[in-house]
Amino acid sequence: MNLDFDRAVSRIRGHVHRTPVTVDPDIGMSFKWESHQETRSFKVRGAFNKILALRPLPARLITGSAGNHGLAVALAGQTLGIEVQVFVPRAAPEVKVSRMQDLGAKVSRVPGLFGDAEAQAILEARRQGVPFISPYNDPDVVAGAGTITLEWLDQQPDLGRILVPVGGGGLICGIGLAARKRRPDIEIVGVLSEASPYLYHQLYFGRMDRVVESPTLTDGLAGAVEPGSITIDLLAAAVDRIVQLEEAEIAAAIAHHYRQHKEIVEGSGAVGLAAVLSGKVATQDRPTGAVISGGNIDRSTLNRVLAHPA
Repeated sequence: MNLDFDRAVSRIRGHVHRTPVTVDPDIGMSFKWESHQETRSFKVRGAFNKILALRPLPARLITGSAGNHGLAVALAGQTLGIEVQVFVPRAAPEVKVSRMQDLGAKVSRVPGLFGDAEAQAILEARRQGVPFISPYNDPDVVAGAGTITLEWLDQQPDLGRILVPVGGGGLICGIGLAARKRRPDIEIVGVLSEASPYLYHQLYFGRMDRVVESPTLTDGLAGAVEPGSITIDLLAAAVDRIVQLEEAEIAAAIAHHYRQHKEIVEGSGAVGLAAVLSGKVATQDRPTGAVISGGNIDRSTLNRVLAHPA
Protein backbone atom coordinates (compact mmCIF):
# COMPACT_ATOMS: atom_id res chain seq x y z
CA MET A 1 0.00 0.00 0.00
CA ASN A 2 1.38 3.38 -1.02
CA LEU A 3 1.04 6.02 1.67
CA ASP A 4 2.02 9.35 0.14
CA PHE A 5 3.23 11.39 3.11
CA ASP A 6 4.80 14.14 1.03
CA ARG A 7 1.56 14.62 -0.92
CA ALA A 8 -0.31 14.78 2.37
CA VAL A 9 2.01 17.53 3.63
CA SER A 10 1.29 19.56 0.51
CA ARG A 11 -2.45 18.89 0.55
CA ILE A 12 -3.12 19.94 4.16
CA ARG A 13 -0.80 22.95 4.16
CA GLY A 14 -2.80 26.00 5.16
CA HIS A 15 -5.45 23.92 6.92
CA VAL A 16 -3.45 22.67 9.93
CA HIS A 17 -1.00 24.24 12.36
CA ARG A 18 2.69 23.43 12.64
CA THR A 19 2.50 22.39 16.28
CA PRO A 20 5.26 23.10 18.79
CA VAL A 21 7.71 20.68 20.37
CA THR A 22 8.85 21.28 23.93
CA VAL A 23 11.24 19.41 26.24
CA ASP A 24 10.70 18.58 29.90
CA PRO A 25 14.27 18.31 31.25
CA ASP A 26 13.12 16.94 34.61
CA ILE A 27 11.86 13.71 33.07
CA GLY A 28 14.04 13.78 29.97
CA MET A 29 11.49 13.72 27.17
CA SER A 30 9.89 15.94 24.55
CA PHE A 31 6.27 16.53 23.57
CA LYS A 32 4.68 17.22 20.21
CA TRP A 33 1.62 19.34 21.04
CA GLU A 34 -1.08 18.28 18.58
CA SER A 35 -3.54 19.54 21.18
CA HIS A 36 -2.65 23.01 19.81
CA GLN A 37 -4.49 22.32 16.55
CA GLU A 38 -7.70 24.31 16.01
CA THR A 39 -9.85 21.37 17.16
CA ARG A 40 -7.31 20.53 19.91
CA SER A 41 -6.49 17.20 18.25
CA PHE A 42 -4.21 15.69 15.57
CA LYS A 43 -7.27 14.39 13.72
CA VAL A 44 -7.45 17.46 11.47
CA ARG A 45 -4.45 16.15 9.55
CA GLY A 46 -6.10 12.96 8.37
CA ALA A 47 -9.55 14.48 7.93
CA PHE A 48 -8.39 17.29 5.67
CA ASN A 49 -6.07 15.01 3.70
CA LYS A 50 -8.88 12.52 3.01
CA ILE A 51 -11.59 15.05 2.21
CA LEU A 52 -9.37 17.19 -0.03
CA ALA A 53 -8.46 14.03 -1.95
CA LEU A 54 -12.12 13.55 -2.91
CA ARG A 55 -12.81 14.92 -6.38
CA PRO A 56 -15.21 16.46 -6.91
CA LEU A 57 -15.80 17.54 -3.33
CA PRO A 58 -19.05 16.00 -2.09
CA ALA A 59 -21.99 17.99 -0.81
CA ARG A 60 -22.37 15.77 2.27
CA LEU A 61 -20.23 13.50 4.46
CA ILE A 62 -20.90 11.02 7.25
CA THR A 63 -18.49 9.81 9.89
CA GLY A 64 -18.43 7.87 13.15
CA SER A 65 -16.33 9.15 16.01
CA ALA A 66 -15.64 9.03 19.71
CA GLY A 67 -15.20 12.80 19.42
CA ASN A 68 -11.96 14.18 18.02
CA HIS A 69 -12.30 12.78 14.50
CA GLY A 70 -15.83 14.10 14.34
CA LEU A 71 -14.53 17.52 15.33
CA ALA A 72 -11.95 17.37 12.56
CA VAL A 73 -14.46 16.35 9.90
CA ALA A 74 -16.85 19.05 11.14
CA LEU A 75 -14.13 21.69 10.82
CA ALA A 76 -13.22 20.47 7.33
CA GLY A 77 -16.88 20.54 6.37
CA GLN A 78 -17.31 24.09 7.62
CA THR A 79 -14.12 25.19 5.84
CA LEU A 80 -14.99 23.52 2.53
CA GLY A 81 -18.75 24.08 2.53
CA ILE A 82 -19.75 20.43 3.07
CA GLU A 83 -22.63 19.19 5.26
CA VAL A 84 -21.43 16.76 7.94
CA GLN A 85 -23.26 14.21 10.07
CA VAL A 86 -21.37 12.56 12.93
CA PHE A 87 -22.50 9.42 14.75
CA VAL A 88 -21.09 9.23 18.28
CA PRO A 89 -21.51 6.79 21.18
CA ARG A 90 -24.00 7.87 23.80
CA ALA A 91 -21.23 8.54 26.34
CA ALA A 92 -19.16 10.79 24.05
CA PRO A 93 -17.78 13.74 26.07
CA GLU A 94 -20.09 16.73 25.95
CA VAL A 95 -17.20 19.11 25.29
CA LYS A 96 -16.58 17.32 21.99
CA VAL A 97 -20.23 16.98 20.99
CA SER A 98 -21.07 20.62 21.63
CA ARG A 99 -18.02 21.78 19.67
CA MET A 100 -19.05 19.61 16.68
CA GLN A 101 -22.44 21.26 16.75
CA ASP A 102 -20.83 24.70 16.99
CA LEU A 103 -18.96 23.82 13.78
CA GLY A 104 -22.25 23.09 12.04
CA ALA A 105 -22.30 19.28 12.17
CA LYS A 106 -25.42 17.24 12.83
CA VAL A 107 -24.61 14.91 15.74
CA SER A 108 -26.47 11.62 16.23
CA ARG A 109 -25.93 9.74 19.49
CA VAL A 110 -25.98 5.94 19.27
CA PRO A 111 -26.58 3.55 22.21
CA GLY A 112 -23.50 1.53 23.08
CA LEU A 113 -19.80 2.07 22.48
CA PHE A 114 -17.73 3.55 19.66
CA GLY A 115 -18.00 0.41 17.55
CA ASP A 116 -21.77 0.71 17.60
CA ALA A 117 -21.63 4.34 16.48
CA GLU A 118 -19.13 3.52 13.73
CA ALA A 119 -21.25 0.65 12.43
CA GLN A 120 -24.36 2.83 12.35
CA ALA A 121 -22.47 5.57 10.51
CA ILE A 122 -21.22 3.14 7.85
CA LEU A 123 -24.72 1.77 7.29
CA GLU A 124 -26.22 5.25 7.04
CA ALA A 125 -23.53 6.41 4.60
CA ARG A 126 -24.28 3.43 2.36
CA ARG A 127 -28.03 4.03 2.60
CA GLN A 128 -27.69 7.68 1.65
CA GLY A 129 -24.97 7.12 -0.93
CA VAL A 130 -22.54 9.64 0.59
CA PRO A 131 -18.85 9.21 1.51
CA PHE A 132 -18.00 7.73 4.91
CA ILE A 133 -14.85 9.27 6.41
CA SER A 134 -13.20 6.66 8.63
CA PRO A 135 -11.19 7.76 11.66
CA TYR A 136 -8.42 5.28 10.80
CA ASN A 137 -9.36 2.77 8.08
CA ASP A 138 -8.24 4.84 5.09
CA PRO A 139 -4.82 5.38 3.45
CA ASP A 140 -5.29 9.15 3.20
CA VAL A 141 -6.25 9.40 6.87
CA VAL A 142 -3.19 7.36 7.86
CA ALA A 143 -0.91 9.43 5.60
CA GLY A 144 -2.30 12.63 7.12
CA ALA A 145 -1.39 11.40 10.58
CA GLY A 146 2.11 10.59 9.33
CA THR A 147 2.77 14.25 8.55
CA ILE A 148 3.36 14.65 12.29
CA THR A 149 6.57 12.63 11.94
CA LEU A 150 7.96 14.65 9.04
CA GLU A 151 7.26 17.92 10.84
CA TRP A 152 8.65 16.66 14.15
CA LEU A 153 11.93 15.43 12.66
CA ASP A 154 12.51 18.88 11.19
CA GLN A 155 12.03 20.31 14.68
CA GLN A 156 13.95 17.62 16.60
CA PRO A 157 16.37 15.78 14.27
CA ASP A 158 17.86 13.60 17.04
CA LEU A 159 14.51 12.07 18.05
CA GLY A 160 15.11 8.39 18.80
CA ARG A 161 11.82 7.07 20.18
CA ILE A 162 8.21 8.16 19.69
CA LEU A 163 5.44 7.23 22.12
CA VAL A 164 2.13 7.12 20.28
CA PRO A 165 -1.45 6.68 21.57
CA VAL A 166 -3.15 3.62 20.06
CA GLY A 167 -6.86 3.38 19.30
CA GLY A 168 -7.91 2.31 15.81
CA GLY A 169 -4.29 2.47 14.70
CA GLY A 170 -4.40 5.32 12.20
CA LEU A 171 -2.09 7.56 14.22
CA ILE A 172 0.56 4.98 15.07
CA CYS A 173 0.56 3.47 11.58
CA GLY A 174 0.98 6.90 10.02
CA ILE A 175 3.69 8.02 12.43
CA GLY A 176 5.50 4.69 12.37
CA LEU A 177 5.53 4.16 8.63
CA ALA A 178 6.56 7.77 7.97
CA ALA A 179 9.42 7.25 10.42
CA ARG A 180 10.46 4.03 8.65
CA LYS A 181 10.88 6.01 5.41
CA ARG A 182 12.73 8.95 6.91
CA ARG A 183 14.54 7.48 9.94
CA PRO A 184 14.15 3.70 10.25
CA ASP A 185 16.22 3.63 13.45
CA ILE A 186 13.51 5.42 15.45
CA GLU A 187 11.71 3.15 17.91
CA ILE A 188 7.92 3.41 17.70
CA VAL A 189 6.13 2.51 20.94
CA GLY A 190 2.36 2.32 21.11
CA VAL A 191 0.59 3.17 24.35
CA LEU A 192 -2.97 2.38 25.39
CA SER A 193 -5.16 1.64 28.38
CA GLU A 194 -5.63 -1.93 29.52
CA ALA A 195 -9.34 -1.02 29.59
CA SER A 196 -9.50 -1.08 25.75
CA PRO A 197 -6.49 -3.02 24.45
CA TYR A 198 -7.70 -4.09 21.00
CA LEU A 199 -4.54 -3.52 18.97
CA TYR A 200 -2.35 -4.77 21.83
CA HIS A 201 -4.15 -8.11 21.47
CA GLN A 202 -3.86 -7.92 17.70
CA LEU A 203 -0.09 -7.36 17.81
CA TYR A 204 0.75 -9.96 20.42
CA PHE A 205 -2.00 -12.59 20.04
CA GLY A 206 -3.18 -12.08 16.46
CA ARG A 207 -6.81 -11.67 17.51
CA MET A 208 -9.10 -9.10 19.16
CA ASP A 209 -12.28 -11.08 19.78
CA ARG A 210 -11.45 -11.79 23.44
CA VAL A 211 -11.10 -8.16 24.48
CA VAL A 212 -13.52 -7.00 27.16
CA GLU A 213 -13.82 -3.22 27.40
CA SER A 214 -14.01 -1.26 30.63
CA PRO A 215 -14.64 2.44 31.28
CA THR A 216 -11.53 4.49 30.54
CA LEU A 217 -10.17 8.02 30.65
CA THR A 218 -8.89 7.39 27.12
CA ASP A 219 -12.27 7.76 25.41
CA GLY A 220 -10.54 8.81 22.19
CA LEU A 221 -8.74 5.45 22.01
CA ALA A 222 -11.58 3.23 23.17
CA GLY A 223 -13.66 0.92 21.01
CA ALA A 224 -13.34 -2.02 18.68
CA VAL A 225 -11.44 -1.79 15.40
CA GLU A 226 -13.47 -2.19 12.21
CA PRO A 227 -13.08 -5.73 10.78
CA GLY A 228 -10.68 -5.70 7.84
CA SER A 229 -9.19 -2.32 8.77
CA ILE A 230 -6.00 -1.52 6.89
CA THR A 231 -4.37 -0.68 10.22
CA ILE A 232 -4.50 -4.35 11.25
CA ASP A 233 -2.19 -5.28 8.37
CA LEU A 234 0.01 -2.19 8.72
CA LEU A 235 0.51 -2.48 12.48
CA ALA A 236 3.40 -4.95 12.60
CA ALA A 237 5.43 -2.91 10.10
CA ALA A 238 4.75 0.38 11.90
CA VAL A 239 5.28 -0.42 15.58
CA ASP A 240 8.07 -1.98 17.61
CA ARG A 241 6.01 -2.65 20.74
CA ILE A 242 2.87 -1.63 22.60
CA VAL A 243 2.57 -1.08 26.34
CA GLN A 244 -0.58 -1.10 28.45
CA LEU A 245 -1.42 1.33 31.23
CA GLU A 246 -3.64 1.31 34.27
CA GLU A 247 -6.24 4.04 34.59
CA ALA A 248 -4.52 5.50 37.67
CA GLU A 249 -1.30 5.92 35.66
CA ILE A 250 -3.18 7.83 32.97
CA ALA A 251 -4.85 10.05 35.58
CA ALA A 252 -1.46 10.88 37.10
CA ALA A 253 -0.16 11.97 33.69
CA ILE A 254 -3.19 14.21 33.06
CA ALA A 255 -2.54 15.88 36.40
CA HIS A 256 1.20 16.21 35.67
CA HIS A 257 0.54 17.94 32.35
CA TYR A 258 -1.86 20.36 34.04
CA ARG A 259 0.36 21.17 37.02
CA GLN A 260 3.84 21.04 35.50
CA HIS A 261 3.22 22.07 31.88
CA LYS A 262 0.11 24.25 32.39
CA GLU A 263 -1.61 22.25 29.63
CA ILE A 264 -5.05 20.62 29.54
CA VAL A 265 -4.57 17.16 28.04
CA GLU A 266 -7.21 14.48 27.61
CA GLY A 267 -6.57 10.91 28.69
CA SER A 268 -5.75 9.73 25.18
CA GLY A 269 -3.13 12.46 24.83
CA ALA A 270 -1.55 11.76 28.21
CA VAL A 271 -0.64 8.11 27.67
CA GLY A 272 2.89 8.80 26.41
CA LEU A 273 3.83 10.67 29.55
CA ALA A 274 2.04 8.03 31.63
CA ALA A 275 4.23 5.31 30.13
CA VAL A 276 7.35 7.20 31.28
CA LEU A 277 6.10 8.27 34.71
CA SER A 278 5.00 4.69 35.42
CA GLY A 279 8.45 3.35 34.52
CA LYS A 280 7.12 1.22 31.65
CA VAL A 281 9.23 3.13 29.12
CA ALA A 282 12.71 4.51 29.86
CA THR A 283 14.10 7.73 28.42
CA GLN A 284 17.79 7.44 29.32
CA ASP A 285 18.91 5.38 26.33
CA ARG A 286 17.72 7.64 23.51
CA PRO A 287 15.88 10.96 22.96
CA THR A 288 12.23 10.13 23.61
CA GLY A 289 9.16 12.10 22.64
CA ALA A 290 5.41 11.68 23.10
CA VAL A 291 2.59 12.79 20.83
CA ILE A 292 0.05 14.85 22.75
CA SER A 293 -2.78 13.75 20.51
CA GLY A 294 -5.61 15.76 22.03
CA GLY A 295 -6.73 18.22 24.68
CA ASN A 296 -10.51 17.83 24.73
CA ILE A 297 -11.56 16.71 28.19
CA ASP A 298 -14.76 17.50 30.04
CA ARG A 299 -14.13 19.93 32.89
CA SER A 300 -15.90 17.59 35.32
CA THR A 301 -13.53 14.77 34.37
CA LEU A 302 -10.49 17.02 34.69
CA ASN A 303 -11.61 18.24 38.12
CA ARG A 304 -12.14 14.66 39.29
CA VAL A 305 -8.67 13.64 38.08
CA LEU A 306 -7.02 16.64 39.74
CA ALA A 307 -8.77 15.85 43.01
CA HIS A 308 -7.70 12.20 42.90
CA PRO A 309 -4.95 11.77 40.28
CA ALA A 310 -3.75 8.39 41.44
